[in-house]
Amino acid sequence: MPDTEDLLQQLGANPWFARLAPAVRRTLASEGRRQQLRAGEFVFRQGDRGEHFLTLLQGKLKASTLREDGKEAILAVLEPGHWFGEASMLDGLPRTHDVIASRDSEVLGVDQATFDRLMLDNGFARAVCVLQAQHTRLVYRLLEDAMLRSTRARIASRLEQLARGDGSIDGEQRQVVRISQDELAMMLGISRQTLSLELRELVAGGALALGYRQLRILSLEKLREMAAQT
Repeated sequence: MPDTEDLLQQLGANPWFARLAPAVRRTLASEGRRQQLRAGEFVFRQGDRGEHFLTLLQGKLKASTLREDGKEAILAVLEPGHWFGEASMLDGLPRTHDVIASRDSEVLGVDQATFDRLMLDNGFARAVCVLQAQHTRLVYRLLEDAMLRSTRARIASRLEQLARGDGSIDGEQRQVVRISQDELAMMLGISRQTLSLELRELVAGGALALGYRQLRILSLEKLREMAAQT
């Protein structure tokens, strides 16, 4: 396993972490506990007590919830470098959703005592506020899309977010979104058949190309134009 210096270098690829004070970065890296997860294992479940502030080191996670009819609704895809779980650390309330490993993964968790100690540092406290604000903005955007936009516009908007790293604050653009159509349909709360029909229109419009468990963004400008439609 990499030592603290290697871990610091890895974590530093995320701009949110890189902007923290050196002493704070070292505390997170050195006092965090690493955990290996097999595909399908839970990082935590809805209703669990919040015990760790976490980041994904490698692999892929999904934040999701089960509806009353047993169907899964995917809320977000978490990629390496993504920090999450701060809400329950701040308010002491239970986790609001499940976080599950989509494939073999590794997370780093910082316990409540360390988190509380770091929150006494003004720079770290402000950084956590920025992280929480980013997550809140994402939720409001999803609500706006669900209430005001057509199905096609919602799909285009979601793909635009995924192309920038869903829930990430780095804003890094990527051309390939690695997600299955089943997963995307569960994110949007629509049927696989409806998604397939709408994706064909996005392909015909020159915004996308379809691949196996992935979507290639051909024109972000066209995707944004479709996302802006009501």
